[in-house]
Amino acid sequence: MLNYTRKLLFGGGLFVLGACTPAEQFKSEYTLITNGQVLTMNQNFDIMEDGCVVVRGAKIESVFKTCDGAAYPNAQIIDAEGGIVMPGMINLHNHLSMVAFRGLAESGVVDVHDRLYNYFFPLEKQLLNRNLIRVSARHAAIEMALGGVTTTTDMYYHEDEVAKSVKEVGLRGVLGETVIGFPVVDAPKIYGGLEYARGFIESWKDDELITPAVAPHAPYSVSPEMLLKSKALADEYNVPLILHMAEMVSEKDTISANFPNTTQNKSVVKYLDDIGFLGANVLAAHVIYIDDADMEILKARGVGVSHNPKANTKDSSGMAPAWAARAAGVDMGLGTDGPMSSNQLDILNVMNYAARVARIESGEVSRFEPRELVQMATIGGAQALDMADKIGSLKPGKLADIIIIETGSPNMQPNYNPYATLAFAAYPSNVILTMVNGDIVARDGKAVNIDMAIHQAEWDKVTDEVAAFAKTLKPTN
Repeated sequence: MLNYTRKLLFGGGLFVLGACTPAEQFKSEYTLITNGQVLTMNQNFDIMEDGCVVVRGAKIESVFKTCDGAAYPNAQIIDAEGGIVMPGMINLHNHLSMVAFRGLAESGVVDVHDRLYNYFFPLEKQLLNRNLIRVSARHAAIEMALGGVTTTTDMYYHEDEVAKSVKEVGLRGVLGETVIGFPVVDAPKIYGGLEYARGFIESWKDDELITPAVAPHAPYSVSPEMLLKSKALADEYNVPLILHMAEMVSEKDTISANFPNTTQNKSVVKYLDDIGFLGANVLAAHVIYIDDADMEILKARGVGVSHNPKANTKDSSGMAPAWAARAAGVDMGLGTDGPMSSNQLDILNVMNYAARVARIESGEVSRFEPRELVQMATIGGAQALDMADKIGSLKPGKLADIIIIETGSPNMQPNYNPYATLAFAAYPSNVILTMVNGDIVARDGKAVNIDMAIHQAEWDKVTDEVAAFAKTLKPTN
């Protein structure tokens, strides 16, 4: 149990109240996180073995090698008890509300096309509605908060409902309303998501936690004209532009078939660049089928990339040349993809997996060393989002998105190298505190802003309905 105290100064003496529940948090101007191994993830990768992070309101005020409690007599004190104190992790690609379908069609499936058309599309067509999207997004956000994710990106439908749930849990979200070339639950007309996205952006553009975005689904499902209209909308409001890119081996051919005379045998990246789509506000997911020339384009245009190795291998989509792209200077972080693709929503597991896949594929054990993995999970993800001035490292002036990972459990010992411990030994359950914007959102395995009894009742209704409909679909082994 995390040692969480509040300290008040009375008549020159220090009066210490015992550990308090999150609901009883004493709201002081300052919060001090003490007695931790502080991984700053700053430019020099400074580590403070017994450091102190001073939080004032929503921001980090100072990071010290030692704490002078007397300088902050009325501060709220969080004793990390020797654990790792680090920036919150960033999940760069997701479809949160698909968590309601997690675990379905995991056997008896011929290929990805079979799973999509015989299971997933019927599930979405029959069951998607505002309530399922809202409740499921909340469930996914809870899971991420408990696993140390402080910022998530997302692209789905009724993204305003996703925003409500992400904010309710207390996470930071970069959330994209999907634009796609066929009717969907929130847009009965093709490409209706573009107008929906405008309303979503208008409603959420000034929120302290939610960054609304435009999410044209993919270059094979959105025409070049609508890709550019999506870009124009994102540029108009200065918001991110999120899409799937170069995810499938046949993607170039699919684009040509769906939109004749577009690619002219160009790579997907070259096609998007030639039509004027790529730019610094673009976040591209997957990016598997690229070559050296594509990497140079991505770097030159400042495109951020979400590397999602667990999802890509589970769906047999391929192995992205992520190590080479990052070495070429492409801004890159880590993502899970939707809960039907990778099933797990934490980034600790993705770090581990990214290294193993790269090393197997290349035969080189040096690929993705531990510090690189933690970098991608934190400041690398922030750079890919063009938010490195706000999040991703523990630096004065940045937002206080901070997590504590305990090192007392057997799997966390010995802790000779904290980067290696995080990348190859840690479990999501080792996360004992998650703070976003200076507020604690998860502590000791509990989401502090959510009444779990109410959530569980709503969640059970959603999953009961999904289970009943799933029985009507093509049987599995």
